[in-house]
Amino acid sequence: MPILDWLAQDGAAVAQVVGVFTQPDRPTGRGQQIRANPIKVWAETRGLPVFQPEKLGEEVRLQLAALHADLGLVMAYGHILRDDFMHTPRLGMLNLHTSLLPRYRGASPIQSAIASGERETGVTLMRIVRRLDAGPAADVERVAIGALDTAADVEAKLGAACVPLLRRSLPRFAQGALDFVAQDDAAATYCRKLTKDDGAVDFAVPARGVAARINGLFPWPGCTVEIAGQIVKLGLADVASIVEPGVNVGSEPGTVLGQDGDGLLVAAGDGVVRLRRLQRPGGRMLPAAEFLRGFPVPAGTRLPSRPMSVLVTTR
Repeated sequence: MPILDWLAQDGAAVAQVVGVFTQPDRPTGRGQQIRANPIKVWAETRGLPVFQPEKLGEEVRLQLAALHADLGLVMAYGHILRDDFMHTPRLGMLNLHTSLLPRYRGASPIQSAIASGERETGVTLMRIVRRLDAGPAADVERVAIGALDTAADVEAKLGAACVPLLRRSLPRFAQGALDFVAQDDAAATYCRKLTKDDGAVDFAVPARGVAARINGLFPWPGCTVEIAGQIVKLGLADVASIVEPGVNVGSEPGTVLGQDGDGLLVAAGDGVVRLRRLQRPGGRMLPAAEFLRGFPVPAGTRLPSRPMSVLVTTR
């Protein structure tokens, strides 16, 4: 939560946090126990009012009005905000959206960008409007996506990127000097909420696409493949550019070619994908070498493919 920590420390010279709205506590982990979410814990340790409504009705709007806030700052809240709620703070509300808008509007911008093979994403500061992530944008902080970055890694990078973005933008906004520019709707793309079914892997697509899908969907919903009758979760992958001598790269997609020091090598539609981290049912996510010691996958094993659903549209 770099942005909250900054607002409570150095950012306090620019803006003071007067209240926090966050999602209700949900069951988490294998035991599905209800635990306070990290945002709530952060606020409570600082004595701030915390609100966790299921719906944003009039009662909730009045709670917001009672805070007498000048500005609402929203990030990945998961609610569609009503007009009266958006206009309750004196200066309205701004949103920190984790993509380079107008690309990847919607519910899964981090996962979808990585799964689509992007090498760069970012955080866009924008005004909130009733249309999905379509408000005018004022500034952006760009973030590189590495070949071995998962969605969890990029989410952490984007959280940190919010700090320099707000550090330079909030003072200008307070002075009325921050310019907002309309997005190019013709260039917009959209990503939906992900489901478990999105974890399918099709080894017939190029290796780069397979690796991007695996990394983009970790940890949620997580890509899986059936090996020896068990559903194995894949946690990290990349393209094997150097293949051991004697390996037949022309094998059918999904064929295990062997392993190297970093992972299990599998033939793809074009090239070889290296599965670097794997997890068997009930086990822990392990580096491939450790996983394969307890779960051997011989060369020649054929991993079944399943069609991969479309994550991004231009609708």
